[in-house]
Amino acid sequence: MKTRLGCLSNKSDSCSDFSEFLPPAQERSTRYLKLSTDEVTRWADSFDALLSNKYGLAAFRTFLKTEFSDENIEFWLACEDYKKIKSPAKMMSKANKIYKEFIDVHAPREVNIDHRTREETKQRLLEPTPNSLNEVQTKVYSLMEKDSYPRFIRSKIYQDLLNRTQIYCQRKSV
Repeated sequence: MKTRLGCLSNKSDSCSDFSEFLPPAQERSTRYLKLSTDEVTRWADSFDALLSNKYGLAAFRTFLKTEFSDENIEFWLACEDYKKIKSPAKMMSKANKIYKEFIDVHAPREVNIDHRTREETKQRLLEPTPNSLNEVQTKVYSLMEKDSYPRFIRSKIYQDLLNRTQIYCQRKSV
């Protein structure tokens, strides 16, 4: 717990607690077998490659928490879940929850979007469809891709993880 709290009090570049995004404790001895250097290197190739990898996504989420900006990835993930909903009643409920948590001006985890997008989204959510959140989700994705993602790739979290997988692979090949 101290390590996690320490991560929050330090800049993201000084945090080296990777336990949140590595495999569970029972897999610690083989954790780098599941996370190859090539895999970690691919995260730097594209934002999509990072988000489509469960460990990459977890590492990025951890990084955003250290920067106190994890509302963006949490919103993006909530939108991904929302798109999978088939029931109109559940869709309405989830849309309201997402709006109250992330989009409303007084939302506890408000994402950074312009007034026009906020109002248009509010109107779309009066009669939600699977695509009602697409525009705002795309804007938040773009913001993360242009701002948070490059900082993540330069961060100590990513660089240390890359170095650890390289060291493990070198030991394994000897």
